[in-house]
Amino acid sequence: MKRNSGLRNVFAVGLLVFAFLVVPGAQLRAEEEKPTGDITAAVLSQYIWRGYELSRNSVVIQPSMTIGYKGFTANLWGNLDTKPYSPASANYASAWNETDMTLSYSKTLGLFTVGGGYIYYSLSSLNKDAADRHDSQELFATVGLNTLLSPTLTIYKEIDHYRNWYFLLGVSHVFELHKMVSLKLAASASYLLSTDADSYPKFDSNALPTTDKFSNFHDGIMSASLPVKVTDRVTITPTLSYIFPLSGDAKDEMKGYGLKGTVPSERDSSYLIGGIMASFSF
Repeated sequence: MKRNSGLRNVFAVGLLVFAFLVVPGAQLRAEEEKPTGDITAAVLSQYIWRGYELSRNSVVIQPSMTIGYKGFTANLWGNLDTKPYSPASANYASAWNETDMTLSYSKTLGLFTVGGGYIYYSLSSLNKDAADRHDSQELFATVGLNTLLSPTLTIYKEIDHYRNWYFLLGVSHVFELHKMVSLKLAASASYLLSTDADSYPKFDSNALPTTDKFSNFHDGIMSASLPVKVTDRVTITPTLSYIFPLSGDAKDEMKGYGLKGTVPSERDSSYLIGGIMASFSF
């Protein structure tokens, strides 16, 4: 297992950002803009990130804290796998295997909302016997249209270990069913452009890595959620998502990186995930 210095650095920077955004805000006059915040806990049936299976046959718990002020946002997010998967049916204890810190800024300019930011991923092995994972860092830029379906394009550039570009186009719409209940439908499609064949190779039809770099459409997501405002500050949100490959290359790659069993070609490449989130805003 790797040392926890990366994780400590994430929390240290997160606390500094929290202090920078919140403490001055407490001294603002009532008429001035104040910091906003949100604490969320999600309980999901599986953890899938950009089409990659990072848990299996276990519930994951994902807490998150967000602070915002005048367009600037700081977020801390983590993942707890309650029963890490083992193809050999080993009985592993629950594992906290990821902590992410995101710093971003966004601004509305007429019809457009533009922004950008930085993400630090502090990663550890998926179970105590699995291979260690390198930490990752990304820069991203985003532009959205403030119109029907809110189309948004986000471009991510990994700058640390897993060298790639990831392009994500998403749309969404919210239907108000009641003053306390709404239905949100969303969909996204991505393109993965690898710049390093070692970290993001193309996979063959047997779901085995080749010496070529991956460059193709990657994962798609369709999701539905039902936010229910319990109070002005508390929201409960059931959610359901379907994740699937957008190309044959993506299908082979998602199988190759999957967790099921020991035969890559027999692994899954699409996933149906359900769960519930509880959030408190302040």
